[in-house]
Amino acid sequence: MAVNRVPVLKRCRSLGMDPIYLGINKKSNRQLKRANRKMSEYGLQLREKQKAKFIYGVLEKPFRNYYAKAKQMDGMTGENLMILLESRLDNVMFRMGYARTRKEARQIVDHKHVLVNGKQVNIPSYLVKAGDVIEIKEKHKGSQRYKDILEATGGNMVPEWLDVDAENLRGTVKELPARDAIDVPVDEMLIVELYSK
Repeated sequence: MAVNRVPVLKRCRSLGMDPIYLGINKKSNRQLKRANRKMSEYGLQLREKQKAKFIYGVLEKPFRNYYAKAKQMDGMTGENLMILLESRLDNVMFRMGYARTRKEARQIVDHKHVLVNGKQVNIPSYLVKAGDVIEIKEKHKGSQRYKDILEATGGNMVPEWLDVDAENLRGTVKELPARDAIDVPVDEMLIVELYSK
C-alpha cells in the first residue's frame, strides 16, 4: 500500500491550509519561504486537487475514479465529488468523533473494529448511504483507546447529517451531506477545470 510520508505540518504549509481540517491541533512556527511569483492557473487547479487528496487521504488513481463517478451522477460534478469523498467510511468515523484524525479512522476500519448495519466492514473507502448505522464492535467498545479518543474529540462539532450516540459508540447517517455542510477549504470547481482539460 502506498503511504504518504511527508510531514503533515510541512505539507499543510506548502498547500496553504490549516492543520485543524485534518484533526491536528498544532501550529507550525515556521514561515514558508516562497518567492513572490504569481501562480499560474494550472498551478492553482493542481494545488486544489492536491489539497483534496491530502485532506481525505486518497491517492491519484482512486481520486480519478471518484471524479469519473461524480461526472456520471446527476447534478454538478464538483459538488458530487466532494459528497463522494465525504461519505467514505473513514471520513464518517472521523466526523462522528470516533477517531482524532482521518488516518486514525482509516486504521480503526482496517483493524476490523467497525460494523455497518451489523456487518463487519474493513474497507476505509466504503461509501456509506443514508440510513446506514455505523458502530464500533461490542468487544472493542470498552477499550481504553476509545475512551481516550472520545475525551479528545468530545468538543468537536458533529455535522447535522450525522446522528451520534457517543455513549454506545454508534451513529446513523441521516442523509448524505450537501456541499454547504462540508467545511473543507477546497474549491472543487478548480478540480473540475483541471480534469476537463
